[in-house]
Amino acid sequence: MPDSPVLGPLTHVSEEEQMFRESVREFARAKLRPQVHSMDEAGRFDPDLLRQFFEMNLMGIEVPENLGGSGCGFFMSILAVEELSRVDPSAGVIVDVQNTLVNNALMRWGTEAQKERYLPRLASHALGAYALSEAGAGSDAFALRTQADLKGDRYVLNGHKLWITNAAEADLFILFATVDPALGYKGITAFIVEKGFSGFQAGKKENKLGIRASSTCELVLENCEVPRENVLGEAGKGYKVAIETLNEGRIGIGAQMVGLAGGALEAGIQYAKEREQFGQPIARFQAVQFQIADLATQLEAARLLTYNAARLKDARLPFVKEAAMAKYFCSEVAERIASQMVELFGGYGYTKDYPAEKYFRDAKIGKIYEGTSFMQLQTIAKVVLGER
Repeated sequence: MPDSPVLGPLTHVSEEEQMFRESVREFARAKLRPQVHSMDEAGRFDPDLLRQFFEMNLMGIEVPENLGGSGCGFFMSILAVEELSRVDPSAGVIVDVQNTLVNNALMRWGTEAQKERYLPRLASHALGAYALSEAGAGSDAFALRTQADLKGDRYVLNGHKLWITNAAEADLFILFATVDPALGYKGITAFIVEKGFSGFQAGKKENKLGIRASSTCELVLENCEVPRENVLGEAGKGYKVAIETLNEGRIGIGAQMVGLAGGALEAGIQYAKEREQFGQPIARFQAVQFQIADLATQLEAARLLTYNAARLKDARLPFVKEAAMAKYFCSEVAERIASQMVELFGGYGYTKDYPAEKYFRDAKIGKIYEGTSFMQLQTIAKVVLGER
């Protein structure tokens, strides 16, 4: 298989995809934007907006039609995440986790019975979450300590999870635990855990710097009983589920950062056209023009990297390096653009009355979750050097 096809055909957006993009963009501007500030201040996502995500079929984009989804490709999910994130990256990550992590894990690794039971719920009304991280298992994801003991026809899980996106509202969790710590990563197992299972609860909600409307919580498992048939994949093969799903999820974070950067730059351009100094809009000053031109070029490069990785995934071609590059570069560009837009807005950029400061706060997480920038560089280096 070729390492990577030519960029051009992969980054083309079809008429159908463009129509979908425009519908999500219109929704984000009309329904989402009026609530961005209040949700950020409250640290809570409006449940009515979440309901509308399901009504718009944004939560089961790749789920087959016979299971209640839209039956579209991965690229459509990326477009949805990007457009929502232009207005509010908190909304973007909710849709991202649902589609690129939870749904994808079930579609790839689930049994037919699991798919028939859970995918229609995820496509219609149930929010999903992905529970891998723990206090001592961040970049070293497989150092997790949550224990799963087989007792008859069920596993009993004990432990704590941290930094779990969507946890406050989620109905279903793809959760990782070890069936035998002595086996190292070969003991890691993925489970499908329902919110109502005995011994399971969402704990403390984090008070975060950015993407505040998106919930991030700890999970507490105290003798949590999970039916044996809720093992996702095979016992001891959870590391494969995690690695392969996160490779896809990183493209989603790239799309979130592209959307964020695009929204920040769009707001800055509008402000530059309206703000007058020395008798003319600041957009007429060459220094401002060059700054915007440079940032627009970086944004387009980030978008192309993300689209290319998504197209490779849809084409079932190798995309691990491209996903890592997209996640790494897009998070760098998003932080850079958001920061410079604060400066472009001047004193106003430092206040909550204008959007620049929120984009700046939201951008920081891009370098941290779903694999830090250092972890992405490590992955890229291994592929480029032929070690993977």
